[in-house]
Amino acid sequence: MWRKIVPVCVIVLVVGLMAASPALAQDQRISLGIGYFSPRGEDARTDRDVLLENRTFLSFDIGDFGGVLINGEWLYSVTDYVEAGVGLGFYRRTVPSVYADLVDADGTEIEQELKLRIVPVTATVRFLPLGRDAGVQPYIGGGLGILNWKYSEIGEFVDYTDYSIFRGRYIDSGTALGAVILGGANFYFGDAYGMGGEIRYQRGEGKLGEDFLNDRIDLGGMTYMLTFQARF
Repeated sequence: MWRKIVPVCVIVLVVGLMAASPALAQDQRISLGIGYFSPRGEDARTDRDVLLENRTFLSFDIGDFGGVLINGEWLYSVTDYVEAGVGLGFYRRTVPSVYADLVDADGTEIEQELKLRIVPVTATVRFLPLGRDAGVQPYIGGGLGILNWKYSEIGEFVDYTDYSIFRGRYIDSGTALGAVILGGANFYFGDAYGMGGEIRYQRGEGKLGEDFLNDRIDLGGMTYMLTFQARF
């Protein structure tokens, strides 16, 4: 399904940008947002996701990776009812974990830290059914996300050949391409400033190296965000 959605998002984005009017493009906004990123749950993650595999022997929850995401966007009008934009976000979360069924010889937990960082760069097109001059502006839209990511597992691990415990440090990073779908509403106070709320869904998968138990990290999830806008 998503292999079909991504090309459609590309076409919508390109057509919208090609239709831009120089006069309308003077209506530009900066939008700053802060919100909560909630990763996709166990029932929705890719089958080859490393976190799903880690859940078979480590004690932690996928929901523990929920955390704060900050985002900034530059938006400009394409027509009275369409605007396009580019954005940059940042999310990072560290989740402590322990072996679920094993402890050290002295009875202490065998501890690790699982860390995930995502820096999404997005290009989106939004449709404003009430027009760009309305005091209240609901919108829906979509586009593409370039998801720069880094994932690591650092701490104590068990060698199952002899059950010895050793310290390890496994790190990988990369860039993934995925679709972005969003919707929300802005409320303006006068001509220059406004605030609003937005729900955003992103999809993407990072490819991991041989040091990990599975070769994918699912980067998808929902972001619930409060936004602040300034027109210029």
